[in-house]
Amino acid sequence: MGTASIFASVTTDLTPLLNSSSLIIGKSSPSNSISFKSSVSFSRKTLTPIRLSSAADNSPSVTVSSPSTEGISDRSKTSLKSRLRGGETLYGLFLLSFSPTLAEIAAHSGYDYVVVDMEHGPGGITEALECIRALNAADTPAVLRLPENCPTWAKKALDLGPQGIMFPMIESRKDATKAVSYCRFPPDGIRGSAHTVVRASKYGIDEGYLGNYADGILIMCQVESSEGVKKADEIAAVDGVDCVQMGPLDLSASMGYLWDPGHKKVREMMRKAEKSVLTSDPAKGGAYLSGFAMPHDGAAEIRGRGYHMVAGAVDVGLFRNAAVEDVRRFKMGLVDESDGEDSLEHGKDVDDEKYWSE
Repeated sequence: MGTASIFASVTTDLTPLLNSSSLIIGKSSPSNSISFKSSVSFSRKTLTPIRLSSAADNSPSVTVSSPSTEGISDRSKTSLKSRLRGGETLYGLFLLSFSPTLAEIAAHSGYDYVVVDMEHGPGGITEALECIRALNAADTPAVLRLPENCPTWAKKALDLGPQGIMFPMIESRKDATKAVSYCRFPPDGIRGSAHTVVRASKYGIDEGYLGNYADGILIMCQVESSEGVKKADEIAAVDGVDCVQMGPLDLSASMGYLWDPGHKKVREMMRKAEKSVLTSDPAKGGAYLSGFAMPHDGAAEIRGRGYHMVAGAVDVGLFRNAAVEDVRRFKMGLVDESDGEDSLEHGKDVDDEKYWSE
């Protein structure tokens, strides 16, 4: 998936999602809500998991579970794998800045998982570790996206102890099988072993690590090319592949539509890959489906099509949007203020509210 795909995903119109039960727009906040001056409020009770029905026809119908009085930290005591097996739809964020502070804010905001992006972000293993620590402290699972599908990066990433690992540009059963082997110790794979001292095993203090490490790691393979789509069913069926992550922008680029990811042919290819994964049964060796929200295909839309993991934004994109809007409001305020001064000169009333950005 190219760099542009990360930034494109954050321009998604999340209005359908924001108007759901998770957020209340322009209404008074209940007593247990956190409110902002922009009249956007959300209740901690509405940050409950979304569960997919287990209809026999694989229909992507969605039902919302009953509100829970438990806190966000209580929900995160189970692993990503366990929550997916329980039928939850998970909502995540991509962390491109490698800022532990932004990672911590994301965790406290209620995201179900955060992907620390070593493929397109500027950081490496050392920087990723600090972000994982921030996320762990706030009880939010971290997923590490690798720069490439190779044993060295996988080994170093897994030793940090993330709950998930994402391999880019998987195009065949062979690629997926190799990715899984990088996550398994011999004789099941080729992962290098330093389990007696690495962070993943609590530096050797967790004596049961070797017995349960495999079940605690969510292995995600990205399908982001025409070749990958053709083999999506085979990739999803590889033993050990837990989730297939769609990469819409790289897919569009591979088809000759880099600047038009919403092209009809790209959308048809996406649907083909989605169907290949959704018709597999994770309980019988299949995989879950994960993806990015896009401007032409929002978070609510892909959730409605049956995606099990939805990444709706990127940290730098959220900050960029907020910063651009903040500057726009200020400069528009100056224009309005100037207009107001002219109005005063002519004895007209001035709307002071126009100046302020809130």
